[in-house]
Amino acid sequence: MSSNPLLDTWVTPYGLPPFALVNADHFLPAFAAALAEQRNEIDTLAAASDAPTFANTLGAFDRSGRLLARVRELFFNLAAAETSPALQKVELEIAPLLAAHNSAIYMNAALFARINTIQTQADSLGLSLEQRRLLDRVHLDFVRAGANLADASKTRYAQVVAKLAELTTQFSQNVLADEAGYQLLLTTEADLSGLPVFLRNAAKAAAEARGIKDAHAITLSRSLLMPFLTFSERRDLREQALTAWLARGEQTGASDNRPIALEILKLRLEQANLHGYKTFADYALVDRMAGQPAAVQELLGKVWEPAKQRANAELDAIKATALATGSTHPIEQWDWRFYAEKVRQTRYQLDDAETKPYFELNAMMGAMFDCAGKLFGLAFEEKLGVPMYHPDVRTFEVKNAQGALVGIFLSDNFARASKSGGAWMSAYRLQSRMADTDVIPIIANHNNFAKAPAGEPTLLSLDDVRTLFHEFGHGLHGLLSNVTFERLSGTNVLQDYVELPSQLFEHWALESVVLDKHAKHYQTGASIPAVLRQRIEAARLFNKGFETVQYTASALVDMAAHALTSYDEFDLVGFEKAELARLGMPSPIPMMHRLSHFRHLFAGDSYAAGYYVYMWAEVLDADAFDAFVEAGDPFDAPTAERLHRYVYSAGNTIEPRDAYAAFRGRAAKVEPMLRKKGLLEQV
Repeated sequence: MSSNPLLDTWVTPYGLPPFALVNADHFLPAFAAALAEQRNEIDTLAAASDAPTFANTLGAFDRSGRLLARVRELFFNLAAAETSPALQKVELEIAPLLAAHNSAIYMNAALFARINTIQTQADSLGLSLEQRRLLDRVHLDFVRAGANLADASKTRYAQVVAKLAELTTQFSQNVLADEAGYQLLLTTEADLSGLPVFLRNAAKAAAEARGIKDAHAITLSRSLLMPFLTFSERRDLREQALTAWLARGEQTGASDNRPIALEILKLRLEQANLHGYKTFADYALVDRMAGQPAAVQELLGKVWEPAKQRANAELDAIKATALATGSTHPIEQWDWRFYAEKVRQTRYQLDDAETKPYFELNAMMGAMFDCAGKLFGLAFEEKLGVPMYHPDVRTFEVKNAQGALVGIFLSDNFARASKSGGAWMSAYRLQSRMADTDVIPIIANHNNFAKAPAGEPTLLSLDDVRTLFHEFGHGLHGLLSNVTFERLSGTNVLQDYVELPSQLFEHWALESVVLDKHAKHYQTGASIPAVLRQRIEAARLFNKGFETVQYTASALVDMAAHALTSYDEFDLVGFEKAELARLGMPSPIPMMHRLSHFRHLFAGDSYAAGYYVYMWAEVLDADAFDAFVEAGDPFDAPTAERLHRYVYSAGNTIEPRDAYAAFRGRAAKVEPMLRKKGLLEQV
């Protein structure tokens, strides 16, 4: 036994991290040991005297770095879900070290020479489809990381990547600091005017979690802020709250992200130039389904003008409703949700206060587990008493139809100051079959729902329910993975394909057969009334123009920012404003993510020049669910079996277009996505 639990064998249930034994001081020495271990493994691989083969090079490379993977996944999960000043300090120190370590591996000339030799001989080696896919992907990984660059360029490229790792970490921490540091305290009944009971309870719980008595708090958790903007009668407070939300990362001081984002953009352009590309967008799109920026612009262009037309029609209804209530002020960004809710209540007799009692969190988790069982034969059993990093985290064994354990699922649903905003899936361990050993995945879902007071149930909005199912779709992608090599496991797919399993699973959330079984009133146990289900379905396209404009504007600005060939005299806020004006952005609609807090773009590079991927995947998910519609059953067994085989379990073993065509029998069509958004009639 060492003095560092991160370096010991983890004698824990399912090989989970020993959360109770780990503190921030353990990570730097553990990283040092893990980095050294993988360096030795790579040096041995690169210096091997025997002829390179798939087994002794690609297979061995995929198996390398096991200790580092274990330490890294634990650290970054904690840094996102239960951070602290001490962890954030380590995060800033370790980010450039990890980047330098990866650069050293992927620029190792001797190792790349061995991989390149196998690549040139690939057609004659009799490789399986999965082996060939691994070879192609790893070879491309090396090329995109700079393996083919001249020595001088390699040195500069490694410096760029290390600096980017440092800056993206700081960007994310700054957003978290602004989110954690803000609270709008509601201390009088007038402050609470219009807020339904569920929101009052959640705001009370948020205040108590921050040690504040006799008050309610609106934080920058989406599950608190958006309902507040929807229901608060206090226009002045709505303005304060939304202004704080939009200003994250854009305030002079320690958390100002404007200079950081600019430096990131400059370094990304240099990165692309070193590879011979004119822009970062050109470089990024090479390894995505879209292939080039023009394909992205074509897709976004099909949606942008029709979405604006629909949003303008929605705005007319909002203005009429505002006038009918005696309001003569212009509709501002902090007004839209408030008056849109009144339109929804009038037009569809539908509001969150009526629907939420039928969508209790535990019941909705049961619904998503039930859907996974019907589609894929999975069963989820909660295991109590498993030590976790926070009391709110729940642990589930996941078994297949034969009763075999196939994974561990961790569910972390509630917002807190120590947790990043938004919702995401992550892994503590990926599925693989390395050295003939079955490695079962440990997959986590993180949401930021507003937690109800002690003893009260947490009730979800319809948007919350979709988010719950969305992240679980990602989770299933990790849990159902059935591949040999970790590099190809689960969600390690192209970025504009990774959202297909998540967005597709959202479709089951509000299916009638699911609602009939699981949407029960949390007090009476009564099933959701048929008339309420009908009103939910009738309102399905409500406010879709607003939502689509919000998203598409962010995707277009992302592409524009990463398509520049120079950032001389570039002003982040000014560029965003000018680009929105050029696009004709409706002024009462805010972007979904402004550049100063756009973590998808600047907290890492996965979604840089890639926020469009949600819409690209939406083309796929809408078309994919139509396969079940055409079969006449949302749980049609043959369709589900193809979905399991070619999408959820295949990882990156099949080229995405081929995988989708194998499931669907053809390429995806764009019309189902346009219909889903209510835009077909606008085209």
